[in-house]
Amino acid sequence: MSKEFPSIPWARYADDGIAHCVSLKQAKYLLKRLQGRFKQFGLELNLDKTRIVYCKDEDRKGDYENTSFDFLGYTFRPRGAKNKYGKYFTSFLPAMSNKVKKAIRKEVSGWKLQLKSDKSINDLAHMFNSKIQGWINYYTHFYKSEIYDVLRYINKCLIKWVRRKFKKRKSNRRAERWLGDIARRDNKLFAHWKFGILPSVG
Repeated sequence: MSKEFPSIPWARYADDGIAHCVSLKQAKYLLKRLQGRFKQFGLELNLDKTRIVYCKDEDRKGDYENTSFDFLGYTFRPRGAKNKYGKYFTSFLPAMSNKVKKAIRKEVSGWKLQLKSDKSINDLAHMFNSKIQGWINYYTHFYKSEIYDVLRYINKCLIKWVRRKFKKRKSNRRAERWLGDIARRDNKLFAHWKFGILPSVG
């Protein structure tokens, strides 16, 4: 790419890559050349994953079959944005992908917090905070609101833990109120609480 197409910006991570072309004609030509280059080394592009995407925004208002793509856990697509003057417009921006959200919920579910009734809430924070903080650090560079539902899901799982641990807090409402009171007293206990996603404080 650097030698044959120095004017085309591109990025690569492992076996995924993106090239930023200025026209559909250029994109089709680059795809053809890449297929030929791969073939020289006995390789093939994964055509199920390789697509030409139109980066639709306020200035590019045309229509095309593909107007979004996923890269490194982010989905890039047209989204509403606001400039420094408060004016709303459409920009082509990244945000945490739905695929990643689903994967994180699955991982959190796999923690089986409700079965850890032998642990204290401080133990749970110590066990999982580094993972939660890592997600927050990585997925909030753009459109950080996309991670809110995932972090609220962690609170729901903590509420299940409360209900299992304390006999007097079997109801969802009592468990949530207790957890909310803890969060109010120590909102830095969990990484997502410090980030601002707190359970109800009743």
